[in-house]
Amino acid sequence: MRGFRPRPGFTVRAYKLALDPNATAGRRLYSHAGAARAAYNWAVAHITAVWWQRRAEQSYGIAEDQLTPWRSWSLPSLRKAFNEDKRTDPRFAGWWEENSKEAYNTGLANAAAAFDNYAKSKSGRRKGRTMGLPRFKSKRKARLTCRFTTGTIRIEPDGRHVTLPRIGRVRLHEDASRLRALLDAGQMRILSATACWDRGRWFVSFQVEERHQLVKVARPNAAVGIDLGIKTLAVLADSDGVLAAELNPRHLDRAHKQLRRASRVVSRRQGPDRRTGRQASKRWEKANRARNKIHHRVANLREDTLHKMTTRLACEYGTIVVEDLNVVGMGRNRRLSRRIADAAFGEIRHQLAYKTRRRGTRLVVADRWYPSSKTCSRCGVVKAKLPLGMRVFVCDSCGLVIDRDANAGCNLVALAARTTGTGVAGDLDFATAESKPRGADRKTRTTRPRRKAGTGRAGGTIPGPRTGTETGDRQQDTGAQLALG
Repeated sequence: MRGFRPRPGFTVRAYKLALDPNATAGRRLYSHAGAARAAYNWAVAHITAVWWQRRAEQSYGIAEDQLTPWRSWSLPSLRKAFNEDKRTDPRFAGWWEENSKEAYNTGLANAAAAFDNYAKSKSGRRKGRTMGLPRFKSKRKARLTCRFTTGTIRIEPDGRHVTLPRIGRVRLHEDASRLRALLDAGQMRILSATACWDRGRWFVSFQVEERHQLVKVARPNAAVGIDLGIKTLAVLADSDGVLAAELNPRHLDRAHKQLRRASRVVSRRQGPDRRTGRQASKRWEKANRARNKIHHRVANLREDTLHKMTTRLACEYGTIVVEDLNVVGMGRNRRLSRRIADAAFGEIRHQLAYKTRRRGTRLVVADRWYPSSKTCSRCGVVKAKLPLGMRVFVCDSCGLVIDRDANAGCNLVALAARTTGTGVAGDLDFATAESKPRGADRKTRTTRPRRKAGTGRAGGTIPGPRTGTETGDRQQDTGAQLALG
């Protein structure tokens, strides 16, 4: 879908629906997901075989111009090579016709994106953590997924079934009559469908082009500042001076006793051992399913809580102010990492971002080093230090005594009135620049410079994705194709 632009007045959205497949549809879904994994492993072996061959030839002293030519990892090249090899390769010759071509295209597209990310990470053109060389996917641990972009993809008129290529008619766990009505009215069209196994059941995600309809919020002129925490999930301070709090349900802590008991049962069973090739016993698989069921319930409860809170806020306020938290860094605290992960601060900001965009409201993200907790919400004086254990803010200048989180929420909602930028972190234009103590407004520790591009891991400098002798290569945007994969 490179270069795809929705029509004027339309936007691209995704709907995730639970499936209730029968035995036949379940086998076909597993087969398509396994075919995608097999195609991915074939692509990894197809590309890395040449890399290791070149490395061996270099150790023999062979000249550079006489080495084995590079193989391109662009999606068209992988697709052409796979189509030529699948009829003779014993791994595919006996069964490749049983699945849709979209299953193999899913694996090849994932492999092309993985090699592209690895090359960009080695050359310093990709932000984030360093990406390693793509590895083979295990049959036991690989995520089961398959993406369909062509063929018969529709929601049936009854709203309780969907049809997917080569899989056929599959029953939905929930009623999708509303989506079917939008399709019939011409307000929406399906672009792609992704079937995936998640939390113990099959889901289908439809990527659609839907007519954008703005819904007026309840208080368009009001703003709210949200201070996230662990004891209290969110402290809300709106522009009218009203303070509210969203209690943290701590779903993981509530289920921790059950998880400990289930984990002890799993540890007593004979599990799999990769070193010796030992297969897991039936009793271990049964106990592991029982433990996973607890994890799935916790994840569902957490997702339900966050969606209800963020939807309520997005439907009520015209401006929402949140902090740009370093969630990854906070998770390194071994005493708080489990509770920080359970609170899902990053997911809250992600949901607020797209829900405010749908309603045409504004999301202001305060700078990461904005001292919301250290600043007095009455006089504006900034404390030099405020330990995390001090839960009550006491101003030394005006004598204000207020809860630490409530003080931060008041400062965040005041930030909305002083912000004239786009609302993105780092693009805020404040009315007046206040002096802050050292360390309150910027990072003082220097970051490690990025690694320079150098010799590749297998056989010289890593080539580009289209380096090779294959014909028919064209520019592909694999990242856009894998938006729901």
